[in-house]
Amino acid sequence: MQLVRHAFCAAITAACTLHFAAPALGQTDRYPSRPLRMIIPFAPGGASDFIGRILQPKLAEALGQQVVADNRPGASGNIGVETAARATPDGYTFLLGNVSSTGINPSMFPNFPVRVLRDLIPITLVVDVPGALGIHGGLPPNNLKEFVAYAKQHGGKLSYGSAGYGSAQRMAFEYFMSKAGIKLLHVPYKGGAGASTIATISGEVAATMVTTASMVPHARTGKIKILAVVSKKRVNALPNIPTMIESGYPELNLGSWQGIFLPKGTPRPIVDTLFKTFTKVVHDPWIGERYAKASAQQITSDSPEDFSKFMREQNAFWGKLIKDLGIETQ
Repeated sequence: MQLVRHAFCAAITAACTLHFAAPALGQTDRYPSRPLRMIIPFAPGGASDFIGRILQPKLAEALGQQVVADNRPGASGNIGVETAARATPDGYTFLLGNVSSTGINPSMFPNFPVRVLRDLIPITLVVDVPGALGIHGGLPPNNLKEFVAYAKQHGGKLSYGSAGYGSAQRMAFEYFMSKAGIKLLHVPYKGGAGASTIATISGEVAATMVTTASMVPHARTGKIKILAVVSKKRVNALPNIPTMIESGYPELNLGSWQGIFLPKGTPRPIVDTLFKTFTKVVHDPWIGERYAKASAQQITSDSPEDFSKFMREQNAFWGKLIKDLGIETQ
């Protein structure tokens, strides 16, 4: 009788355990069950915002939930990165990081409390956008050779804008100046490529080196002259514009990749769900058509581990470049 009583109690305990465990399992199965937040660490108008807005509707469609774009500009993207890293690791907040905010910043801001590979989980690349060097539409130069000569004539009186102190655009421009033997004053802008592009249009700065996505619409109206594409080959949106390689700077190649990151501690099933979802969304033909208008490339990682490996390589590459150029870190 005692054995029967123990067996009965054990059965009741097991049943209760299953009963109370069921909602937790069900919650995982139902992910996502509410809107998601996409943190964009730059202001509206730049390349990150441009890509985020393209992905937004198809991502919402694939997940069955609204995806809210949350622009968090400032501190060269660090504000947005920290916001994402400090978010609850439940899969409802993710970061749209880029080469500057997650590839370069770890070396530019060694004392920043958030470390990308420690506090975030890389999920996948979602785009690669070639860069371009553009100048104010009213300036005389019509090609890179003329611009270099013009800069030398003006003896350091010209300035260039970038997406921030530690941005990839700033690194590329500094590298270009070191090879061309010219010097322009650096003016960092808060909010990403859009701000420095607008400054170039207005004549506040003479030049900038940002993504084609930020510059192409203004080049078509003549407000900006694009002198060279910072890419290995010419881009479809600018077939008549030579590459930096063609213009005599074979070492310079700048691609502004962007990728998705989740807060560390996010459950693996959610990581896998979002990896599969983004892979599907990025390669959607509708997305491809919109990417193509800015010569952006549809690209995804083979796995979250593959993207993590890529991130380690990027951090090492930019860290070395910063050291070689003698750029002061913060």
